[in-house]
Amino acid sequence: MRPKIGAHVSAAGGLHKAVENAQKIGAEVIQIFGASPRSWRGALPAPEAVKKFKEAAAAAKIGIVYLHASYLVNLAGANPYNREQSILSLTDHLKIAESIGARGLIFHLGSSGEGDLDAAKKQTTDGLKKILKAVPGNAKLIMENSSGGGAKLGFSFREIGELFHAVGSKRLGICYDTAHGFEAGLIDEYSPAKIKKLFDDFDRSIGLEHLDALHINDSKTAYGSHHDRHENLGRGEIGLTGFKNLAKDSRLYAADWILEVPGFDGLGPDKKNIETLKSCFK
Repeated sequence: MRPKIGAHVSAAGGLHKAVENAQKIGAEVIQIFGASPRSWRGALPAPEAVKKFKEAAAAAKIGIVYLHASYLVNLAGANPYNREQSILSLTDHLKIAESIGARGLIFHLGSSGEGDLDAAKKQTTDGLKKILKAVPGNAKLIMENSSGGGAKLGFSFREIGELFHAVGSKRLGICYDTAHGFEAGLIDEYSPAKIKKLFDDFDRSIGLEHLDALHINDSKTAYGSHHDRHENLGRGEIGLTGFKNLAKDSRLYAADWILEVPGFDGLGPDKKNIETLKSCFK
């Protein structure tokens, strides 16, 4: 028994290309950008493109898809223009997720900067409620934990839980990034005892039933660095033993495990990383 294992793959050249790229590396689940990650807005794909994508995914037996939001999104920021653009951007991308049958849209909460933290939290929850209302359906908004530092929201389970419960929607979920948790100082080593404590804390603050996905990334930077830098599995500060220990916690098998590593060839998640992760369950 193990969870489904996948990766972020390129959809350049058409959505169906993401399925081809997933098959090349042995991914069972895929994460893609629905539009440019460095642009605010995203357009719905044409019906023909959606049909071609769904047919390709069905043929490849890839039934689970996630989108990742634009890197520009910051619901917590004090700048009114950027905040409004963030709401519009997440609305666009959630519509894309719904149109292609994706499980959800994974996004970063952003930073309050020099603004008031309580105000940042309220405008974040207000924004999430507005987005979910604007896009009916099944696709979820999935909050990802941050690496901390720079007044980033979402580095602790307590804070994520506060936001999660304030929104109070079944269409809100959580993605835990292994590198971010390490870099934020949530866990200094992925040992069995510390993994148990980490996810016991998650369960108390949020509820493990709301953990939709794990981003499985080694960390290029040290524990508590607050610097978000991913590394290939076994080549970073977490180390392969950490991922083998993580694989022993069967509570996490209901979530999808998604690689966002640089790849041994520098071209993104690859077959070697996929096989390395699968070997952790043997």
